[in-house]
Amino acid sequence: MGILALLEQLRSMVRDSLHRWRPILPPAVSPFPFPPESLAVLAAACWALAALFSAPVARKMGAFAFTRWRMVFATVMLGGWATLAGTWDSLNLALAGVLVLSGFIGIFIGDTVLFACMNRLGPRRSGILFATHSMMSAVLAALFLGERMGAVAMLGCALVLSGVMCAIAFGKRAGSESSLEATRGRLAVGVGLGLVSALGQALGTLVVKPVMDPDVDPVAASAVRMAAGFGFHALLLLVGWKPARLTAVMAPRDWQLLAGSAFLSMAMGMTLILAALKYGSAGLVGMLSSVSPILLLPLLWWKTRVPPTLGAMAGALLTVAGVVLILARRH
Repeated sequence: MGILALLEQLRSMVRDSLHRWRPILPPAVSPFPFPPESLAVLAAACWALAALFSAPVARKMGAFAFTRWRMVFATVMLGGWATLAGTWDSLNLALAGVLVLSGFIGIFIGDTVLFACMNRLGPRRSGILFATHSMMSAVLAALFLGERMGAVAMLGCALVLSGVMCAIAFGKRAGSESSLEATRGRLAVGVGLGLVSALGQALGTLVVKPVMDPDVDPVAASAVRMAAGFGFHALLLLVGWKPARLTAVMAPRDWQLLAGSAFLSMAMGMTLILAALKYGSAGLVGMLSSVSPILLLPLLWWKTRVPPTLGAMAGALLTVAGVVLILARRH
């Protein structure tokens, strides 16, 4: 009973803090003729497409330098658009502070810890762990934002989470073992890092949801969030952390691919997420944004001419069924 009381007290404290930033309002009336949460699926599609052509540049630059420079390009793109559109006045100082906090938790901590997890466990197992952010988003939104899901939406979320994990876990072909899959250091530490990265992603969504009212421009908000993420990433350079340095010699083609990745993944993808949060459920947005590995499957098939494994296909079918249930549910 003492633990339950402590959890309830923590829940009340967080909800009170969110209310002090801005009262938690129902989502703005969506101007779209489709469920606003589907914007999260479009964001996942942007991330999948960007991953397809940006992987060689990321390997060349290193994960941290690649992420940092993507943020530079994305901040310039988003900030330039907000300036031309004259939408900076849709933000205020308090709102900007929340966006900076969201960028720190979701982009800086979430991404940095995810890369640390990848270094220990490899991309496949770290992907499975990071996919839990969708479940965390749904639970946190229910606890602290008061969001409730119907039975159909809950079934859809279960199918999406199961499908994504199934596709990642069983998407590896037999005999394709790689040094990337080797465990470096203690397994428990790697698992902990993966869960922390997922929690960072979920908390970044939770923090920003209450401030996305009808008057806030998602592009300007995304620009502030992205600039904050870049600022914290730049601190890694200032403290002299070697893995954050760019040591590769970059060709013009590399910068073009980097700019394209920044536009798709961070400028478009992150702005779509904020727009989805503005009009839809934070829990469902977090869930639907996790389908990027599924959307990457047909793209990889097209590029490599190698079909996905049966396990990956089964996971994809589960995910598609879950997305259909979520988006087709009655409000």
